[in-house]
Amino acid sequence: MRAARFTRLPFGLRFALRDLLGDPRGFSIFIACIVIGVAAISGVSGLSHSLAEGLAREGRTILGGDASFSLVARELTPQQRAFFEARGRLSDISLMRAMARRDDGEAAMVEIKAVEPATYPTFGAVALEPQTPLSEALADRDGAAGVIVDPVLLARLDAKLGDTLMIGALHVQLRAKLISEPDKLAGGVGFGPRVLMTRAALNASGLVTPGTVVRHVTRVTLNGNASDDEVKAFTTAADSAFPEAGWEKRTRDAVSPQFSRNLDRFTQLLTLVALTALVAGGAGVANAVQGFVERKRIQFAVLKALGATGSRVFAIALAQVMAAAAFAIALGLCVGALIPWAAAEGLKEIAELPVSAALDARGALMGALYGLLVTLIFALVPLGRAHEVPVAALLRDDARSVKLTRYRAGAFAAAVALAALVMFSSPDMKLGAAYVGAALVAFAALRGAAWLTMRAARALPRPRDARLRLALANIWRPRSLTPALIVSIGLTQTLLIALALVEGAIHKELARSDAGEIPNFYFIDAPKAQTQAFDAFLAEQAPGAKIEHVPMMRGRMTEVKGVPVSQLTIADDQKWAFEGDRGVTFSRELPANSTLANGEWWPADYSGPPLVSLEQKVAEGIGVAVGDDIKVNVLGRDIVAKVANLRKVDWRSYAINFIMVFSPNVFASAPYNELFTIAYGAPSVAARDALDARLARETAKRFPMVVSVRVKEALAAIDKIAGQLALAARAAAGLAIVTAILALASAVASGQRARLHDAVVLKTLGATRPWLAVAYGLEFGLVGLVASLIALAAGAVAAWAMVTLVMKIDFALPAGAIAATTLGALAVTIGLGLGGTWRVLSRRPGPELREL
Repeated sequence: MRAARFTRLPFGLRFALRDLLGDPRGFSIFIACIVIGVAAISGVSGLSHSLAEGLAREGRTILGGDASFSLVARELTPQQRAFFEARGRLSDISLMRAMARRDDGEAAMVEIKAVEPATYPTFGAVALEPQTPLSEALADRDGAAGVIVDPVLLARLDAKLGDTLMIGALHVQLRAKLISEPDKLAGGVGFGPRVLMTRAALNASGLVTPGTVVRHVTRVTLNGNASDDEVKAFTTAADSAFPEAGWEKRTRDAVSPQFSRNLDRFTQLLTLVALTALVAGGAGVANAVQGFVERKRIQFAVLKALGATGSRVFAIALAQVMAAAAFAIALGLCVGALIPWAAAEGLKEIAELPVSAALDARGALMGALYGLLVTLIFALVPLGRAHEVPVAALLRDDARSVKLTRYRAGAFAAAVALAALVMFSSPDMKLGAAYVGAALVAFAALRGAAWLTMRAARALPRPRDARLRLALANIWRPRSLTPALIVSIGLTQTLLIALALVEGAIHKELARSDAGEIPNFYFIDAPKAQTQAFDAFLAEQAPGAKIEHVPMMRGRMTEVKGVPVSQLTIADDQKWAFEGDRGVTFSRELPANSTLANGEWWPADYSGPPLVSLEQKVAEGIGVAVGDDIKVNVLGRDIVAKVANLRKVDWRSYAINFIMVFSPNVFASAPYNELFTIAYGAPSVAARDALDARLARETAKRFPMVVSVRVKEALAAIDKIAGQLALAARAAAGLAIVTAILALASAVASGQRARLHDAVVLKTLGATRPWLAVAYGLEFGLVGLVASLIALAAGAVAAWAMVTLVMKIDFALPAGAIAATTLGALAVTIGLGLGGTWRVLSRRPGPELREL
């Protein structure tokens, strides 16, 4: 029956498949390496695709309508509201930060979402504990407004349901815990726990005053079942009807552009890490193919002796290898396809992300192509030996050197195709090209290190210790394991060291608050009329502290040189500056922590046409130069200003600074609040924490309208997010460790036959098992040490480039992480090496001598 299945196939393919099915030994590691890499690549792509599908499918629920329009510090005009009401149903919410405080003054910053219970939520449902109607939970009762709070706030203020807090000038009662909200993703990342209240309660709190940073969002659900094109036409009509509205608009098919862009970038990072795992497993593929050729050498010799050409033998061998690869790729795609389903519930529960698990055809195709190309890169050269080596040499197991130029050329062509695939399939071609360049440099460095190691081992004087002499001889002898071990270990360790150093630099940067290098607090929305009083209050609370304050409003750039911002081509790393409103200010003097890059600063008494100073990188991102005009909408007023100069800003100082700084005459009479920072030192971290707590408490008591943002807590929140992202990257890197271990095991297994002969002869001459174990341990330890040193250098260079050139933060070499990674790699190398050769050391000489 089995024979009948292959009768219509060509002879070479029929022979190959029958032989493979009859003797599939030795392909387990080969298959495992490919399965892991392909599953990781297709799984990451599938998960990203499922998240994107979830955003698209749940866009209406997440956004709260078909389109949303948000304004800062102002609401829709009657004309604008009438325009929207004529076309659909409206739902209004207001978002702002405030302080929630207990009677004793203990306070915490909160993210307020003020809603209309009659219209919120438009789609989906708010989950509460205990479950109760939203309108009932938010109703006024017993002289207090009802609020629903994130459980984090209860823990932070040691409060419980039923307790009363103050928000602004309003007494609020904690009625229920907020478990989930359908539109959470549309609001972005907040630094405080969520508080739900009614818009009437927010107005009664006294927090909303002229100049306060409060975002009013109107969600519009169009009449009928509007299509995406109709939604787009509606927003275009709204812009045409009110060209000076200055609102930020979103539609259901793009509810969170920043999230989508970050998702693309993180997917690309994980894909490259998974590809590294696949490439690191390539050594395992090469070793498995080499072992396959060794096992089949008698069979290949017989085929050649019977008249088969070298090309026919090569075709048979290649067919078997590619059949095994096809099986591994198919299995990897099946495993990868399950990843979105496995991760869906977890992501919904942990991060409330809308995962719509689905098959990703593009991701599966990319995973299959990556698996196919990596197989060809690492399999062609070992297979070439079956073609080129003469029959007599195959029969004698002659390790003579043969010309494998054509197969190396084929492997090189496959490598070029892989590099092209990485670059042209990448959302960010620069990152793809950087990865290809780094991989080539690392691979070349490791291959060069392997060659130098073998040359050095051969050139060294023969040591008197026979065990060390044997270890050095094993390092440089023909068909040595040295190249395979150094490449597989080195690539993986390079990745691990680079990730550890980048993560360490991020954590160190975010921990600068403990070192007193940055402000302790930002104070937002200090009323303009209380500027002097608040300044004196801070000086009283922290004598000798450095206090700074500037006026702050919110505005958004709408035109550049007469062209709407929506029509500009903006550099990817600067798009954030044009998504929504940004802080703007005015100043007589050049702000601290800024230097002029181009142009001149205006005189302190300047009173001419509006001028603006732009941050240099943002200006370059949109092609703006000194002398160009930009239009900015602030508080509903369009202002056309000439770019007077460009500034370099040291954002790492965390001091007050802005993308746009206007000349002092532009907003002198506008309603605005002040933004304060305060920086002070303390004898210890504990003393700083105590002073921070007292200052936050006293500020909440005496200036209840001012929002205190403790920088240490904000950075801790960012550090938590960075840690979660790093965990995902480490998980993907863990696959590289697994494939490297498999490659190491494959390399050891492929050299078993030669080691068996050596061990038999040495045992005959009196060597014991411990003596041989020491010799082999020295061999693997020396090779692992060389790989670790090269990986340390390559990983450090890669991390330095990422940290200093891309992230613009300080670079450091943490000894602990480096030592742990290096020692771990050495332990794995020696342990697997000895474990793989233990069976050889256990064999008795007699039976083996009779077979020699």
